Amino acid sequence: MTPIKKSPAFITFTGVDCVDLIPGMQALAARYPVEWGVLFDETREGQPRFPAGDVRQAIRCSGLRLSAHVCGPAARAIVAGQSPELDLAGFARIQINHGFLGSSDIEIQNSHTYAARYGMRAALQCQGDFPSDTRVDWLYDLSFGTGVQPKIWPPLDADHPLCGYSGGFSSTNIAALLDAFPVASQVAYWIDMESGVRTGDQFDLEKCTAICRQVFDR
Repeated sequence: MTPIKKSPAFITFTGVDCVDLIPGMQALAARYPVEWGVLFDETREGQPRFPAGDVRQAIRCSGLRLSAHVCGPAARAIVAGQSPELDLAGFARIQINHGFLGSSDIEIQNSHTYAARYGMRAALQCQGDFPSDTRVDWLYDLSFGTGVQPKIWPPLDADHPLCGYSGGFSSTNIAALLDAFPVASQVAYWIDMESGVRTGDQFDLEKCTAICRQVFDR
């Protein structure tokens, strides 16, 4: 099948970390299918990209579409079959960023089980072709928040409910990259952006807006 140009089902802008941004986030989400990724890591709370508890609480109560991106010790605990206490009320999805080496069968099952307790699907990262395992969603990600762009994008599996792409996206290249994705018309996917929507250490809503216009208004 020849891939055709197709916009993602939604964009995840990851690393929101400031209460003052919430009104602008709400305005943008009213116009476009946007999800906001909130990073969790108890060892980095209060640093850029990793909001402190009070900021996370305000975002959680904002009524926005949210995904929890769990990193650090909590992510490793989840894939090991443990149940870290995280306040996930208000989140629609959970992404478990537990490392660079892929996920074993038991780690996939443990991620699925943990997310299901909260009525959510889990997402895990992959660094090669999208796995066929449908217990979780898969995000192709060689970047891990560093802005590194892959040279090749793996094709999406039409039998998988949802997969995504991440790595090196910005307002200057997103339109061309969308055309490069090997995506057939019947396949749903999402894209995740982190470093490409920051200016220095600041989450930049103007960049989010520019990206939405290029992706959804074309």
